[in-house]
Amino acid sequence: MAKASITFEDINVTVNAPAGTRLIENSEKVGSGITYGCREGDCGTCITKVTAGWNNLSEPSVLEDKILRENMAGKHNRLACQAQVLGGEISVKPV
Repeated sequence: MAKASITFEDINVTVNAPAGTRLIENSEKVGSGITYGCREGDCGTCITKVTAGWNNLSEPSVLEDKILRENMAGKHNRLACQAQVLGGEISVKPV
């Protein structure tokens, strides 16, 4: 199974994560400051800045893309509850 290396810049912690897990799951395990409300991709509270490795995450779903646009999120922002790890190196921080 593919693994990814995720760095949570707000707490300067890097973890290895299996492919298919979501950023929010890994954030919870290490105590990163990424907040969330619903985990369903509908509220937008977990918008996260992907500072490196955005191509190592799943493509945004139609719902995620809609929520990001409604919240005027930047180009490399994702919903941590929706973005799935594919592999490689990824760096993120709360918005």
